[in-house]
Amino acid sequence: MSDVDYDSDAGSEEEQELDLSVPEVVTKYKAAADITNEALAFVAAEAKVGVKVLDLCSKGDEFMDAKLKKSFNKKNAKGEFPDKGIAFPTCVSINEVVCHFSPTAGDETTIKEGDMVKIDLGCHIDGFITVGATTKCMCTGKVTGQAADVLSAASLAMDAALRMMKPGNKASDVAAVFEKIGEAYGVKVVEGVLSHQMKRYVIDGNKVILNKPSPEAKAEEAIFQENEVYALDIAFTTGEGKPKLKDEKETNVYKRALDKEYNLKMKASRFVFSEINKRFPTMPFTMRLIEDSGRARLGLTECLSHELLHAYPVLHEKSGSLVAHLKSTVLIMPSNIDQVTSSALQECETDKKCEDEEITKILATSLKSKKKKKKNKEESA
Repeated sequence: MSDVDYDSDAGSEEEQELDLSVPEVVTKYKAAADITNEALAFVAAEAKVGVKVLDLCSKGDEFMDAKLKKSFNKKNAKGEFPDKGIAFPTCVSINEVVCHFSPTAGDETTIKEGDMVKIDLGCHIDGFITVGATTKCMCTGKVTGQAADVLSAASLAMDAALRMMKPGNKASDVAAVFEKIGEAYGVKVVEGVLSHQMKRYVIDGNKVILNKPSPEAKAEEAIFQENEVYALDIAFTTGEGKPKLKDEKETNVYKRALDKEYNLKMKASRFVFSEINKRFPTMPFTMRLIEDSGRARLGLTECLSHELLHAYPVLHEKSGSLVAHLKSTVLIMPSNIDQVTSSALQECETDKKCEDEEITKILATSLKSKKKKKKNKEESA
């Protein structure tokens, strides 16, 4: 969102608009969530043995664009059409690749039998962002073996985390639960995965849930509050849990760093930066969507060297590992925790089970907030 000066009345109105207490805001989140969920289901259905990842990613983006054009297509009170668009380009990451794989033209990566396929995408309506990720195993029948273990762990972690996001709870408590679930299923939490608070036009707010704290990765304590929105991001692996960048050329997803300015020297750099500012001023994008990507790639280096862009690197776990990735947009409403984006998972057959007493207790709680008990007739009298 561009910087605009508001007077005191308009400023308070803008501040109020960011809050889930405004019904129209919730409506836009729900509408964007519907499209995100449909897109996840569509790409998952299209993910078949022999299909190119490039084609899947392109289809996912095209699907979201087509759905967005039909949603909120009437002018508002100011005579303007609501801003709409892709908030996170379709990424399809296979097996040990953790996330963010969104290839450009010419890539020949193809889905194979037995692959574990992660799909990650999102869109926004009027700057209200919803994102989602799901994992599909390319197998017939139930998911078994290590694939079942890692997917079951991710699914259970999602259920537990949702119940821990009630107002007043600490974000730091979530990591310990993830660790216990990983141990129960013989898998590890992927380091470096963050669940960000989201705000209007802000996909990665400062409040975060750090899935696996370490000496190198720390986060300030965050307390969940009513009317906040989070991208709950969960990843487990059969590997070491310490993904690494394998090839910088695989990275194709970036986002404009709004706090950085620099007068670019190269003509190609000015071209790509102009395209980004014009088409993707606040949201992540893929180089696949930049016209003349060859020229854009040439100018990308100078933009990155002066920190004008944030990269979403393609990280790899140990070769031969399997990674399960799930992501949901979560609205912390006064009455309940509303998981507005999700997807149906395949049935898993595993001999592992989490029997930790604390986690069992968490899973037994409701996503609804406790209502104040009404006084009975005697107390009223």
